[in-house]
Amino acid sequence: MADREDLPADHGPAGGWGSLRGVREVFGESWPTPGVVQTLLRQNKPVGFMCASCAWPKPATYKPFEFCENGAKATIWESTTARCTPDFWTDHTVTGLRGWSDHALESTGRLTHPLRYEPETDRYVETDWDTALAAIGAGLKALPPDDVVFYSAGHAGLEASYLWALFARLYGTNNLPQSSNMCHETTSVGLKKVIGSPVGTVVWEDLDATDCYFFFGQNPGTNSPRFLHPLKEAKDRGAGIVTFNPVREQGLVSFVDPQNPRAMLTGEETVISDQYHQLKAGSDIAAILGVCKAVIEADDGARSDGRAAVIDWPFIEEHTTGFEEFVAFARGTFWHAITAECGLTEVALRDAARVYMEAERVIGVYGMGLTQQAHGAWNVGMLVNLLLLRGNIGRLGTGCCPVRGHSNVQGQRTVGVAEKAELVPLDRLRALFGFEPPHRDGTHIVDVAQGIIAGRIRATLCLGGNLLRALPETARLEETWQRQDLTVMVSTKLNRSHLFPGRQAWILPCLARSERDVQARGPQTVTVEDSFSMIHGSTGKRTPASPHLRSELAIVAGLAKAATAPNPKVTWDAWVADYRRVRDLIEATYPDDFRGFNDRMNTPGGFWRDNPASRRIWQTDSGRAEFTRPDRLNALGFEDAEGRLRLVTMRSNDQFNTTIYGYSDRFRGIEGTRDVVLMNVGDMAARGLSHGDRVALVSDAGDGVDRRLGGLEVIRFDIPEGTVGSYYPECNVLVPLSLHDRMSKTPGSKAVPVRVVRDDTVA
Repeated sequence: MADREDLPADHGPAGGWGSLRGVREVFGESWPTPGVVQTLLRQNKPVGFMCASCAWPKPATYKPFEFCENGAKATIWESTTARCTPDFWTDHTVTGLRGWSDHALESTGRLTHPLRYEPETDRYVETDWDTALAAIGAGLKALPPDDVVFYSAGHAGLEASYLWALFARLYGTNNLPQSSNMCHETTSVGLKKVIGSPVGTVVWEDLDATDCYFFFGQNPGTNSPRFLHPLKEAKDRGAGIVTFNPVREQGLVSFVDPQNPRAMLTGEETVISDQYHQLKAGSDIAAILGVCKAVIEADDGARSDGRAAVIDWPFIEEHTTGFEEFVAFARGTFWHAITAECGLTEVALRDAARVYMEAERVIGVYGMGLTQQAHGAWNVGMLVNLLLLRGNIGRLGTGCCPVRGHSNVQGQRTVGVAEKAELVPLDRLRALFGFEPPHRDGTHIVDVAQGIIAGRIRATLCLGGNLLRALPETARLEETWQRQDLTVMVSTKLNRSHLFPGRQAWILPCLARSERDVQARGPQTVTVEDSFSMIHGSTGKRTPASPHLRSELAIVAGLAKAATAPNPKVTWDAWVADYRRVRDLIEATYPDDFRGFNDRMNTPGGFWRDNPASRRIWQTDSGRAEFTRPDRLNALGFEDAEGRLRLVTMRSNDQFNTTIYGYSDRFRGIEGTRDVVLMNVGDMAARGLSHGDRVALVSDAGDGVDRRLGGLEVIRFDIPEGTVGSYYPECNVLVPLSLHDRMSKTPGSKAVPVRVVRDDTVA
C-alpha cells in the first residue's frame, strides 16, 4: 500500500458493481451451501426470514432483492459449507489460536457440537447437551446471583430474549447488560429524557413524506445500505440532504442503485448529500448549535421585519419547555467559539441552516458518531433542540431517526433484557410466574468489564456475540477474563472470546436465523423488532449446519431448567415445544405493545409498537419535549493538548460489528489490510510522517495505563486536522473504560485521546 501516493478519500459510489463484487468475494470464500440464493430471495420479506445483520426496517411493499451488500454477506457467511468440528481441536490449542485474526477464526466454519474447555490440554473437547447443561447449572447454583452476568448480543429473537430475561430474574439478578450498552444506550437514556421515548419516532411513511434529512455520525453505505434506497427516492423528488461527519462516507456522497438495470449499465449515480460538512471528531454540539443560532437569528430578523416567523412558535409554546434557556445559550455563544471548536466556517453552518429553514419536513438521522461520546447524551439533546425549533417531531415526514446496528438489539430491550429494574413490569412477572423478581438494578456492560478486571464478576453467560472483543480495554480484559469461575457462550462460529475461557468454559452451538427450527409442535417462527419499532416474524428454511445444533430458545430453556428451582408456572418444555406460547407471555407482560401478537406477527412491513412521542405525547418528567443546554461545545471526555489527537474508530464495508468478512474497504481505497491509521496531511507533516510510514497509536488518557496499538501504516486521507481514524474492534485496546457517556455509560469510541508515534517494533 505504501506505493499508492495519491490515495483518494473514496473509491467510487456506494452500491453498483462494487457492491456485487463484494458479495461475490465472500461467496467465493465461504462456498455457501446449496439453496443460499433461495434464502436470499426470502430475506426481509413477509413469511420469510429477517436479516441477522442490521436493524434497518423491512418495507411492506418489497423489491425483488430486499437485501443489501452487508445483509447478503451475513447470510452467505453463516451459510458456509465449512465446519468447525471437534476434530479441529486435535491440531489446535486455545492459546495457539490467539495469534489468528478475527477473520481466520470465523473462516473455520460453523460450530457443530457442544464443547467443553479442557485446561489440561488447552483444547475444547466434544460433549453432549445433557452433560453441558447439567454442569453449567451446577456451576451457577454455586455462585451468588449478583456475581453472574447474563449478556445478550442483539441477535436472538424476541422469544428467546424474553426467556433469557426471565431466566436471569428467576435465578435472582437483573445483571442483564446488552449490546445496546455499547452503542445506542445513549439513545435509550438521552432521547427518553428529552422526548419521553427511548427509541426513534420515524416510520416508513415519514421517509416517504420528508423533504429534508440532516445526518450526524451515521454511515448508511457500510452500516445500513438498504437506507440508500429511500435516500435516493428522496433525492429524486427534490429533498435536501445535509451531512455532518468527520469522514466522507461514500454512501452519503453518491449511490448507484444495484436494482436499477439502467443505472447498472450506465453507471448513473445519485448524488446524496447536497452539503457534506467534515467537522472535528466530538464537535457535533458546536456544529448543531451553529445551525440553531442561525435559525434563531433568522427568526429575530423575520419578526423584526414583520415577516412570517421561522421558528414554530405555537409548537414551542404548547409542547416544549426550556426554550428560553436554550435560546439565551445560543445567543450568548459567539460564532468564533463555535467555528473554532467544530472546524467549520460560519458560512458553512449558515448554509446548512438555510436548507433546514427552507424545508417543511425534516428528519434528523444519527448513529454512533453521536452516541459513542463522553457527552453523547448532549449530542442527542442538541439534535432534538434543532428539530424542536421548527416542530420537526410528531408530524408526518419529520422525526428523530437513530439507526440501530444489530437486527433485534432494540427488541430485546422491549421484552425485558435490561439491567434497570424500572424498565421492566416486575408486577406482571410476579403475577404470571409466582415469584418475587429482584428489584435492585443490575450491572451495565462497562461495570461488567470493570468487575471482571477487579475480580468481582465470577461468571458470564453470553447469548450470542463476541463480547470480549467488543469491549474497551481489550488487553486488560484478556488478562483477567480467564479468572472467572464460569464462561458460557451461545455461538454459531468460533471467535476471539472463546480463546480466553474461564475455569469452566462451554461453547453451545445454535441455529442460525435462516435455518429450519423444528420443535415438538412442528416448525417454529421467531420475531424481531427493527429500528422503526416494527415487529416481524422470521421463519428459517435452510437445513441446519449440524444435527447437534439447538435453537437459542431451546438452549436458554435448557440452561434455566438446570440452574433454577422448579416452578409449576414456569413450563420451559412447553415453551420450547411451541413458541406461540412464549409470544402469549410477551403479550401478557407487555399488552400495550404486543396486542394480538401471534395474529399480527407476519403483517407485511411488520406491526408497529406505537410511540407516544410521534403523536406529540411527551412522557418526560415535565410532560413536554425538553430543550437542553449543554455545559460545553464538544462531547469529549478530555481537553485538547499539544500532540494529542482525537481517534475515531470505524468499520470497513467488509465487516459487521466484530465479524470481519474480508480485507477490502473499497470506499476508502484500502485493500488487503486493516492495520492502518488515516491521517490529515497537516498532522502527518507536524510529526514528520509520510504516507506508508509505520506507526503506533498510544493512549493519551492520562490515567497511567499503558495502551498501545502498533504495526499501523499511515494513510494520507481526507479527514479533519486533529482527527485520526482506524478500525474497530482492533482499536478497542485504546479505549479506556472510564471514557464513556456520563448519562448512559456508552463507551466513547468516536473520540479517543491518542498520540501517534513511530513504531520501532516493526522492521
